[in-house]
Amino acid sequence: MSHHISGPRAVAEPIADITDLYAFPSPEHPGRLVLVLNTLPFAPPSAVFSDGLIYRFRLRPLTASDQEDGAPFTAGGEEIVIDCVFSAPVGGHGANGPGQEGTCSVPTGETVSIRVTDDCGGQADGVRVFAGPRWDPFIMDAPATLKTIATGKLAFTDPGAIYLDGKNVLSLVVEIDRTVLPGGAELVGVVAETLTRGSLNVRLERVGRPEVPNLMLAPKQFDSVNRDLEIRDLYNMDDAFHLSRAYEGAYRARLNANLAFWDSLDGKTDWPAREDGAHPLTELILADFLVVDVTKPYAEQGSFLEIELAARRGEAHRTCGGRALN
Repeated sequence: MSHHISGPRAVAEPIADITDLYAFPSPEHPGRLVLVLNTLPFAPPSAVFSDGLIYRFRLRPLTASDQEDGAPFTAGGEEIVIDCVFSAPVGGHGANGPGQEGTCSVPTGETVSIRVTDDCGGQADGVRVFAGPRWDPFIMDAPATLKTIATGKLAFTDPGAIYLDGKNVLSLVVEIDRTVLPGGAELVGVVAETLTRGSLNVRLERVGRPEVPNLMLAPKQFDSVNRDLEIRDLYNMDDAFHLSRAYEGAYRARLNANLAFWDSLDGKTDWPAREDGAHPLTELILADFLVVDVTKPYAEQGSFLEIELAARRGEAHRTCGGRALN
């Protein structure tokens, strides 16, 4: 699953379209956290990053929440931000396309210089950074998904179908030492954003968990409250850690309707709505950030959503959570 083409703005400005976010403890360097932001679906071999954007990672410490049927974790106010920006491309042709330089501002106060497509990346004390084209890890039968939404019946027939097989994205990878996390946090929430660069920074896109905009917010026909509202750009502009109260009601109405639809496709209801009509997973989805335990080792399988689901069951989690490139 992924986050491609998550609204009208992403269609109009694909360079700002975040296609994926991953966050996981490094399998090679214990004590380090790996963050991956992918952008630009269908990236050609000569693709470069935008010199008009800020590519940003945000991390906040998390604490367990005591809200019944709410989000299982609450984000703290302290935050670390990792910003990466790129120069305008300079002349050059060939397999690597035009040359481009970038700088990444990290929590230690240093800046890491990188050259796009350089496999060695850039390094500073406790930080490594890579930027360049990579194979798109998006694995889903997109036409079958759209048919499922349109017909209300499961339309998946080929478990090996990969809609974007062989396509590339631009990938930005940052590896940092977990000692830079706020307050020595063990559990962190991670989001990625693209913003306009300059004196006024406007958030264009943000990603926590995959496919929240496209599969949980895009379908309109099940939402009796806001049936004509294209909600995804509003959602993408919002702050993942501080949702705007002006639109929270619209987000909840859409999620209550669409989560019930997805739950119904196997002919039974595993997550019945509460008496007020709210779906029991809506608040968890609205807390839209990856949850990572940076003290646990890398786990390639079974870690995604494991921490959130364990918290809902009142159990201790077993894995690092987050989202890995498995």
